Amino acid sequence: MKAYSNLMQELLNGKFVFTGELEPEKTTDLTELVEGAKPLVGYAVACNVTDNPQSMAYMSSLVASYVVQRDAGMEVVYQLRCSDRNRLALTGDVLGAAALGLKNILALTGDHVSLGDNPGAKSVCDLDSALLTYMIRRMVDEGVDLAEKPIHEPPKLHVGVAVNPNADPLEAEVMKLKRKEVAGAEFAQTQVIYEMEKVDRLFEVYDQYGIKVPVIIGIFPMKNYGVADYFDKNIPGVSVPKELLETFRKVTEISDKKQRKEKYMEINLEYFENFVRDIKKSEAKGVHVMAVGYEVMVRELIGRVRGEG
Repeated sequence: MKAYSNLMQELLNGKFVFTGELEPEKTTDLTELVEGAKPLVGYAVACNVTDNPQSMAYMSSLVASYVVQRDAGMEVVYQLRCSDRNRLALTGDVLGAAALGLKNILALTGDHVSLGDNPGAKSVCDLDSALLTYMIRRMVDEGVDLAEKPIHEPPKLHVGVAVNPNADPLEAEVMKLKRKEVAGAEFAQTQVIYEMEKVDRLFEVYDQYGIKVPVIIGIFPMKNYGVADYFDKNIPGVSVPKELLETFRKVTEISDKKQRKEKYMEINLEYFENFVRDIKKSEAKGVHVMAVGYEVMVRELIGRVRGEG
């Protein structure tokens, strides 16, 4: 397989990879997003740029991905969700991404639009993530779209998918991943996990189905108790371990703001450094650190795991 991106090259070389996450919001100013990416250059091999996360109507992920890659020098994983676009729009966005020099796409079905800040929007879902994966791979490998129409100068990029290790039953979720693998997925990133038991269980079922797609495990260091509590209560299918959440809650009793900030950093580093070291001993091929706006933590964590801290 030929690698078009640094992310795929590192995966093919058997290197344990780190990816980060960036979130363009409801704005036309991408300064903060670009500045958030800069400290991660040299630490994360690539950063995801989210596409209307939780169905919030945010800045175009395609535009934000291009600007981050151009101005921060950070390779991106351009997230592309089906819930807002039919196959015509999806095809156009893939071609546009390639023309802008993007080399990685994460194919997502997307949260239902009723969950977001414009609940009156109509859900599209002409394709799901597996069919989008299949479409992208046909565009790349065969130079045609879903209707067999030829593409002049086909795109050269890689397509990844998502998997949720918190799903119940897990077997059904892994079967979806198998379908995506058959469709042509080249890597997978997971929803957030906090415990090795779930990592081990994922790979146990993963192996039962003979899946070979490299899996990058999602983790989420949290800036403060408010973030941790919101995440625990409002993100479907994910829960923060009660002991960790209580540890975060106790930090709110510290009156000094600087001391609180330092304590949150200390707790995150202690918990996630050990966790990532354990993940490295599993079948995982990397870690996806979903700590938007917490770049100092992401950089420090990756540095420590690599022995630089």
